[in-house]
Amino acid sequence: MPEAPNNRCDDYILSENNKKSLQFIEDVTSNPDDVQLRVLSDILTQNASVEYLHRHGLSGQTDRETFKKLVPVITYDDLHPDITRIANGDTSPILSSHPISEFLTSSGTSGGERKLMPTIEAELGRRSMLYSLLMPVMSQFVPGLDKGKGMYFLFIKSESKTPGGLLARPVLTSYYKSNQFKERPYDPYTNYTSPNETILCQDSFQSMYSQMLCGLCLNQEVLRVGAVFASGFIRAIRFLEKHWSDLCNDIRTGTVNQAITDPGVKEAVLRVLKPDPALAEFIERECSKNAWQGIITRIWPNTKYVDVIVTGTMSQYIPTLDYYSNGLPIVCTMYASSECYFGVNLNPLCKPSEVAYTIIPTMAYFEFLPVGANDQDQEPKPIDLSEVKLGQDYELVVTTYAGLYRYRVGDLLRVAGFKNKAPQFSFICRKNVALSIDSDKTDEVELHQAIEKASSHLVPLDASLVEYTSFADTTTIPGHYVIFWELSVKSSSTHVPPSVLEDCCITIEESLNSVYRQCRASDKSIGPLEIRLVEPGTFDKLMDYAISLGASINQYKTPRCVKFAPIIELLNSLVVSKYFSPKCPKWVPGHKQWNNMN
Repeated sequence: MPEAPNNRCDDYILSENNKKSLQFIEDVTSNPDDVQLRVLSDILTQNASVEYLHRHGLSGQTDRETFKKLVPVITYDDLHPDITRIANGDTSPILSSHPISEFLTSSGTSGGERKLMPTIEAELGRRSMLYSLLMPVMSQFVPGLDKGKGMYFLFIKSESKTPGGLLARPVLTSYYKSNQFKERPYDPYTNYTSPNETILCQDSFQSMYSQMLCGLCLNQEVLRVGAVFASGFIRAIRFLEKHWSDLCNDIRTGTVNQAITDPGVKEAVLRVLKPDPALAEFIERECSKNAWQGIITRIWPNTKYVDVIVTGTMSQYIPTLDYYSNGLPIVCTMYASSECYFGVNLNPLCKPSEVAYTIIPTMAYFEFLPVGANDQDQEPKPIDLSEVKLGQDYELVVTTYAGLYRYRVGDLLRVAGFKNKAPQFSFICRKNVALSIDSDKTDEVELHQAIEKASSHLVPLDASLVEYTSFADTTTIPGHYVIFWELSVKSSSTHVPPSVLEDCCITIEESLNSVYRQCRASDKSIGPLEIRLVEPGTFDKLMDYAISLGASINQYKTPRCVKFAPIIELLNSLVVSKYFSPKCPKWVPGHKQWNNMN
């Protein structure tokens, strides 16, 4: 990695680059509708010859009115036949005039499997541009960040190839493996304690161990810590809890643990690692204390903030982050997905509950479907970026350079304010997601089908499932799914053996989507699924409680996912036994996905 700036000339260049980035934000947010019109025209001009647009009657027109009139708002299911053709090797300009360079796998699922988002080479440049805005924004609030490093736990995930030979992998894996990342010029935002080799290591244990070891060795230089998601950073701290003794031994002796067998990783770590008995003793002393409150500020004393995503379902990790960090600011810097990168947080030191992202209008053409419109008989029409109203909720719709046209992303957003004339959005939730621990997203339909399949194990025992609900338990690390079951048995002598309930656990896990199964079996970012049997009448008590809070007895339905702490406490008070999945579900990268393509 290039050396950091170390003279006044470099500092001047850095300052000038920051000014240019901030001025760019000022310019594009001052006239966002003009920018959006240019972006739409560029996309439609660039892709004028593609089959998808011709199919909908668009033949070279680039004006917004014609585009909206002829091209429908779609979901992934509408696009699936075209995605399948591309995945199977059709290289004609179906969605984009530029060759599809790879597919980015979305953690949102369709039919139980990952969505495949087409992308083109030029998108890497757009994503890199958005990353380049983050440090100039942060430097306005936290000076001196260019004088140290960031300890970020970054990982690649498995990738596969479609039948036509295109790579399919998560967007961040694509970025970390790109030359834009591996050969990046010096940027204080990407000056990490982790060498590239440790980030790009396929083995999750070796990657985590080596990144943590380097972060400990450079503890005085660390000015900020983080990961992509809050869950990932907490998992790193939990890793330190389990392995600090081995890590301290490496620091004391200047040698790398024998578990690190990747020669490139070992060589990269040894460039950082030097024998330091005093540092090893310091870390050992802090980690051996009973309480781990404030462990981040104790071991990395110069840390100014924690940089992780805590919006949406990740908000459940905020109390744990506060505990480990002694209340350091939690910063959410940007808003992005596999479909498109969207915007940045211009007030990064705000409270997590107040995070709002400013849409950068050069990234794509954006539209917004009003949520909760008064006229229920008619599907609401999408409106433009310049037309959204303060306090209103919308579903995000994007048209991208890579070939998505009026595509419903599935994110629900609320307008929280404006930067000049550009709206700032709070992320409310991912549409239809019931349970999520890490990058997994499980909806109610999928959960219900999995539980129905699992409950068939009860039939031979003259037992049946009366009712169920669930919640994502993040008090364990890693977090895991908990399913509350109330059973009915035909006679008092009927006994359901623990082995049968464990079989039910694994059946549920085997029935969930490939993202969940990868997190369980490969990434180890989700723990074993748990069934908690509750005593008879529990769900009647749950209904009574809901009615006492004002629910209508005529309209009451058992919630399939609960998040309200008093309800979880009520359910836990009525638990009679607990059972865990005895093994990881099966997961093979891409196998089922590609079979479904044919």
